[in-house]
This record gives sequence, structure tokens and C-alpha cells, in this order.
Amino acid sequence: MKRAVSVSLGSKLRDKKASVHLLGEEISIERIGTDGDVEKAIQLYQELDGQVDAFGVGGIDLGMHFAGRHYPLHDAQNLVADVTQTPVVDGGGLKLTLERTIAQTIEREIGDEAHPKRVLITAGVDRYGSALSFDEAGYDLLFGDLGFALGIPVPIRSLRALHILGRILLPIVGRFPLHMLYPTGEKQEEVVPKFGRWYAWATVISGDCLYIKRHMPERLDGKIIASNTTTSADVKAFQERGVRYLVTSTPRIAGRSFGTNMMEAALVALAGKGQALTTDELQEMLNQLGLEPSIQRLND
Repeated sequence: MKRAVSVSLGSKLRDKKASVHLLGEEISIERIGTDGDVEKAIQLYQELDGQVDAFGVGGIDLGMHFAGRHYPLHDAQNLVADVTQTPVVDGGGLKLTLERTIAQTIEREIGDEAHPKRVLITAGVDRYGSALSFDEAGYDLLFGDLGFALGIPVPIRSLRALHILGRILLPIVGRFPLHMLYPTGEKQEEVVPKFGRWYAWATVISGDCLYIKRHMPERLDGKIIASNTTTSADVKAFQERGVRYLVTSTPRIAGRSFGTNMMEAALVALAGKGQALTTDELQEMLNQLGLEPSIQRLND
């Protein structure tokens, strides 16, 4: 059996191990959280290097694939600097492929309930495939990059403005320490309501599940959440707040949807090439597997 492991800076509470059958092969997938302990994550990568078929980097990206360019996050790359045998992916490939059709799936399946066509994307530079998808589907856009990532309550309201922001800030943000870029450990479980007007304005709220949860208000009645890495506790939290639909870009396995890094690692393990897959190779595998975003109704 092939084995893919996601080593995450996130909370151990979100750990999960399961097996999945893909193209006739059984793949073991396992998410191991380190509660924000960077040294523990580095140790796990070193211990498992060469012992597993693919690594996923969880809780942080190694870099941003944005508008045709790759911007490295230098502190994150130190996590895997000593990995020499096992291929490493952070989910960026699936964000540009599987998430590229997320708005079209919503329009096809529940489009009559997605009105007005307004989407809040918590971090467009991180989910560029989703940003393009919603833009092409004719949605009014609100990117929360400055608010959710940097705490600056300034909305970005067009793809053009996001491009300008990304080109200016990503080379700078790439030098930030890990703790400034993403909630890790116990901070992932904190909910501090902010940006309530942004949530209220949107019909669809799209982005990383932890970003969406971190600042969500008490009520999200009738909203559509488009995300990934949702545990049963996440689903319950959304349901209790009145969310109507949960759209997940990655498939649900053993009661949860795993992160893009975990699922991309599974595909790399399945391919057996000993290296990360190109975007075209990933898209070809997705086509063979028939994978696409799924929709779950949570409330009437």
C-alpha cells in the first residue's frame, strides 16, 4: 500500500488517518498535526523521508502560485529543507485545478439559490484558481486578503486590484515569519468575529476553512460555504450558524474532507514518479478519477 502523509503546523485535534482507493490502488493518507511546533514538524519530515511515498505540507504553503508566477514563502521552505527522497507538495497544484471549477459547480447544481451572485474570498492570492472561477462565473468579488492575512480591514473588489496587490506584497510577505501568515496550533480553534459586513454582503464565502471560521459571525443564515479540510466539527459549526450549503473542493473521506496538500500528496503517491506532478499531470489524473467539488445541504 502506498502512503501519503501530511505534516501540519495545525492542531492535533484535526488529525485523521484513512485509506482511499484510487484507480484500483489503495492509498493510506494520514494528517499529523504538531500544534504549531516547527521543530517537531521538521523532525517528522526528517524521520519519514524515504519511508513514505509523498509528503503534504499542512498549516502553511511553501509558496503562492499567483497569476502565472510562484512566490516562495522562505520561512515555510525551511520546514522541508532537509527532505531529500520523498516528494513534497503543499496543495498549490490542486488549488489551480480542482478549485478552478468550483463556481461552475455551484452554478450548475444550486445556481438558482446563489443570488445575488456575490462572493467573499478570504485570501485570493492563496486561492487564485477559485478567484478565476468566480470571476468567470460573473460574481461580484470581495477579496479579504488584507483583512484575514494582515488584519487590515480594507476590501479588494476586483481581480485587477488583486493582481496589483499580489505583485506588490507577495515578494514582501514571502519574508514574513510563519506565525504572521497563518494561525497554527490552538489558535486554529479560536473564533474572533470580524469583518461582519463582508460576511453579510456575500452569498458565497470561499477560502481556507480555518480562515473562514476564524472570523465568522454567530449567524450565517442561508450562506454557501465553499472550502476544504472540513472536519465533522466544522460541518456542525456551520450548520449551527445556519449555513445552507457546504461545497468542498476535495472529496469527503471517512467523514471529512482533507486539505488540498493531503489530496495532492495522495495523487503524487499514486503516480509513483517520485516527484511532484505538473498542473497538466494533476488535471489528467483528476479527469481519470472524475473528481470535482461536492455539495452538501446543511439547512433548508
